[in-house]
Amino acid sequence: MERKGYRHWRDIQLRFADKLMPHGQHSTISTELQSEQAAPVRGRGRPRHTAVRYASGMALRRLLAADSALIQIVDAAVADASRRSGEWLVCRSGCTQCCVGVFAINPLDAVRLQQGLADLEKTDSRRAGRIRERARASVGRLSAEFPGKAKTGVLDAGVLDEGAEAEKRFAEFANDEPCPVLDPETGLCDLYDARPMTCRTFGPPVRSEGGLGVCELCFHGATDEQIAACEMVTDPDDLESKLLEKVEKTKGPRGRTIVAFCVR
Repeated sequence: MERKGYRHWRDIQLRFADKLMPHGQHSTISTELQSEQAAPVRGRGRPRHTAVRYASGMALRRLLAADSALIQIVDAAVADASRRSGEWLVCRSGCTQCCVGVFAINPLDAVRLQQGLADLEKTDSRRAGRIRERARASVGRLSAEFPGKAKTGVLDAGVLDEGAEAEKRFAEFANDEPCPVLDPETGLCDLYDARPMTCRTFGPPVRSEGGLGVCELCFHGATDEQIAACEMVTDPDDLESKLLEKVEKTKGPRGRTIVAFCVR
């Protein structure tokens, strides 16, 4: 599990963890992106650049269709875990604790976000424009210490490697930075249907190397056994990894990014 994206989680050390079936982890394979020429955007200080495009054309349409199937599987798993969790799961509209602090997203997340923003521009261009404004402001604040290539928004390859210098640097990076997709007035996600997997699965118990992790605001008073009974297996057939392998076959640079860089 990408711990940077689960900063507000508490790990549950299960006394009977060896009796539980292990489940697959989210893929961390490097993937290729399709890029467009970055164009400068007018503004103060040094020139800013438009977001790198992560897919286009026929490849994009096929990828979105397959991603839609993945989302249905994940959302069904979340709904089932939420039903079993009951009142222990306190995630509600307006709770924004998990919306503060940057985390790595893979190219599939980026494709989904960029398409969501493109769709929003057709129905509510002003709201889409506000997202871009917040994203560009965020990029402006983060570029100087960005652990990667600030021009493209691609993170250093080692940010997910436990113990690596890049991972340590990223762990301390921008932990107080609000997500630019979060509407600061309503406390709601403006691209909720297109949100990354980390956001989509946050809250219910998910297995990691240390046991089960849950949002630190949830499952207060629940026993280890009760938490384990609510465990969520989001992608049992590892469809996400298969889709990422397809993205890997496209042309362009490799790497992961953060939300602000792909929606600016």
